[in-house]
Amino acid sequence: MNTEETREDLIIQIKHLISVTGEEVEINQKFLEYFEYDELKETRDSLEYKKTNQDKITNDYLDELYEKHTKS
Repeated sequence: MNTEETREDLIIQIKHLISVTGEEVEINQKFLEYFEYDELKETRDSLEYKKTNQDKITNDYLDELYEKHTKS
């Protein structure tokens, strides 16, 4: 497998993960050229984690807001 295919696979996965409605998302190609392979992989992994743990992240945030509000 060559690097270009791997980068493209990561870019496709990132586009899928940032899509809220399931529709294809476009990312400026010049912007994508800025990132190294490892940065694309890290971005993909971060997006996967956030999507997988969205409920927990949201609940933790809401709990924090509630605590701040009740202490005021």
